[in-house]
Amino acid sequence: MIVTKLTKLTVSFGVVAVMAGCAATDTQGGRTAVGTGAGAAIGAGLGVLIGDSSKAAAIGAGIGAIAGGIAGYNWSGIKKDVEQSGATGLGVDVTEMPDGSLRVNIPSHVSFDSGKSQLKADLLPVLDSVARALVQHPELRAKAVGHTDSTGGADLNQRLSMDRAHAVTNYLAQRGVNGGYLMAEGRGPNTPIADNSTPQGRAMNRRVELYLYAIQQ
Repeated sequence: MIVTKLTKLTVSFGVVAVMAGCAATDTQGGRTAVGTGAGAAIGAGLGVLIGDSSKAAAIGAGIGAIAGGIAGYNWSGIKKDVEQSGATGLGVDVTEMPDGSLRVNIPSHVSFDSGKSQLKADLLPVLDSVARALVQHPELRAKAVGHTDSTGGADLNQRLSMDRAHAVTNYLAQRGVNGGYLMAEGRGPNTPIADNSTPQGRAMNRRVELYLYAIQQ
């Protein structure tokens, strides 16, 4: 697995810091208090961001036990904007995750042609809405994670998944997002969500997952 970080490692752990805060509801910043039982679940979700699910689960459990509360984020406005940009009609799924992040799951049929890493035009309005959110909310960061199916060689799939993740983050940067707020990772075929033995399953596995998350300012 290859990870390219466009920001310092401390940014990833900034997620832990903001989640460790025991915050009251703040409608201006979008932060809300979450109970201590969310610690382990949030830690497991942090594995997506720091690339080590077992370590993140332990971190999350520790946060819940020690801090007594996890600072989440109110994604309602941003989620609605992304969905109304055309995401829903394209099959782009926008989901609030247990770790407090917002996942924009981009299937390959609307993002890239087979074997390519050039973004399709239909997807650009969706990424424009994400870019607006990142520019308007400086507490937000984003990580793009590229995935492929199991067809073809491991090296080719790894490179393709990374190139696709970079295509997403590069576009966001071109739309005015601070490059230091963006990360890209390629996972090749290593984390499938469906059966690679069927055409339908392989199509689901070819995707880019874009995660938005908040850090403390």
